[in-house]
Amino acid sequence: MNEFSNAERAEVLTQALPYIKKHVGKVVVVKYGGNAMINPELKQQVMEDIALLWLIGVKVVLVHGGGPEINDLMKKLNKQPEFVDGLRVTDRETVDIVQMVLAGKVNKTLVSLLESTGGKAIGLSGIDGRLIQARMKDERLGYVGEITKIHIKPVTDLLDNGYIPVISTVGCDKEGNIYNINGDTAAAYIAGALQAERFILMTDIAGILRDKDDPDSLIPEITVQEAATLKEDGVISGGMIPKVDCCIKAINEGVENVIIMDGRVPHSILMELLTDEGAGTMVKGGRH
Repeated sequence: MNEFSNAERAEVLTQALPYIKKHVGKVVVVKYGGNAMINPELKQQVMEDIALLWLIGVKVVLVHGGGPEINDLMKKLNKQPEFVDGLRVTDRETVDIVQMVLAGKVNKTLVSLLESTGGKAIGLSGIDGRLIQARMKDERLGYVGEITKIHIKPVTDLLDNGYIPVISTVGCDKEGNIYNINGDTAAAYIAGALQAERFILMTDIAGILRDKDDPDSLIPEITVQEAATLKEDGVISGGMIPKVDCCIKAINEGVENVIIMDGRVPHSILMELLTDEGAGTMVKGGRH
């Protein structure tokens, strides 16, 4: 039995029309990871949402992580994952594993899913066309990269030719060394280089909460200045600090709006872009 009548479906599409018109031809960067990537049903829904946006004329760029898959392969190879300050310690063997998992298995799986849902996608790693140039961030971490430059032309070429770029976050330097790059940071730099209309950061929580233990205390919108105050007050703390810093980096680089949203909520991307209500917390530049 259909949950909606044909008339109700038509009404939903009509209500979405102003939002479709607003976003057609604009660049939206989506950073994808966490539980939304692990759960097969959610993964399918996210790919369907991205394919739908592409079909209506939104220029979507998908930047992905793959930490759990990297951990799984490391354990199969009897190599214990190690972290310092939330960053993966990456020796030469580990950077090979990161490259295999991110630029290989995860990237090509997402491309295949997008193609099967009606989208046209091409996978890239940060090594391709020297898209993400980097240097060693900290010797204690090994081959963990700090971004020095984004060469965005491979991405814009794909967008101009009607493809969804799917980007894995490994980078390189001029000497040919490969680096593991934090996915949120890479996505923020890419969004900035594209001057994206919107940067969507999919996480495992609803957004920025005034009380971390109360999901109903979601803050729907903050400015960069308010974010600094919330950090000082301890409202933004722990793992949310680097995510908010990535949002601010993207805004400072010219991105219009950044959304931190719960990727576990079905169709959260469509709710954000094609409805009044939106989803998650919007971080904006300046005072509004």
